[in-house]
Amino acid sequence: MDEARARDVLAEAGVAGVGAAPGDAELLALGENAVFAAGDLVVKVGRAAPELLDRARRELGVARWLEECEVPAVRAAEPEPRLVDGHPVTLWQRLGPALRPAEPADLAGLLRLVHALPSPPVELPRRELLGGVERWLRLAGDAIAQADADYLRERRDGFAAAAAALTPHLPPGPIHGDALPRNVHVGPDGPVLVDLETFSADLREHDLVVMALSRDRYGLPPESYDAFVTTYGWDVREWDGCAVLRGARETASCAWVSQHAPTNPKALAEFRRRVASLRDGDPEVRWYPF
Repeated sequence: MDEARARDVLAEAGVAGVGAAPGDAELLALGENAVFAAGDLVVKVGRAAPELLDRARRELGVARWLEECEVPAVRAAEPEPRLVDGHPVTLWQRLGPALRPAEPADLAGLLRLVHALPSPPVELPRRELLGGVERWLRLAGDAIAQADADYLRERRDGFAAAAAALTPHLPPGPIHGDALPRNVHVGPDGPVLVDLETFSADLREHDLVVMALSRDRYGLPPESYDAFVTTYGWDVREWDGCAVLRGARETASCAWVSQHAPTNPKALAEFRRRVASLRDGDPEVRWYPF
């Protein structure tokens, strides 16, 4: 979905103050969703896929649950998604300007709150970390070497089986599912959790491995990781299963980059860098966000 199509959907959605002038809405992000700011609202326009309507409903349900539990998180402006030409459209209360970039310790404090919650009234799926690997590799097609695609499929199958056999250190339950500082907004009232569509019910360790991998692969300073661990109260690297969840996430991350390889030479170079580091068994080769 490109920006022009997203703005067409925005206009047809009939959001008060937006529909008449969709071109005036500010585009905040264009990825899995197109996210627009308009007055006191943020409007998320999803791709036209049947399963995404259910995901939008679940995200709104999670937002209501977090509000009831008094967890600082983005609040919905409407309780149900709108469906416009197959695109789910959700409305959210707009947060004020950020006072500063979010730090890993901000994220850790919010994760402590989420991880202390019991199961919500809305049904959450498992965290299917490896579920998109096949689709991403197929989108990559001939742009990547067949041997690399086969290697990632073999890793996917191995880590999926290993993850299913893990004994967790923490009690399983609700997790954010994409626990990165970019999904935290620091406003006048403190850190707020945003982007709730990946909420899942699974091993709490999923939310913690992300930052451990950021330290080793993406250049997160060790002192920032240490602040994350101190605020949360436990270092996931002490757990025997950490390497398994890390390996699964690395496999998924490689496959995700591969889908951009047919049209972007930088993506192809990054894909090759990542796969080579996995083949070499080097856990500290620097990867770059894409």
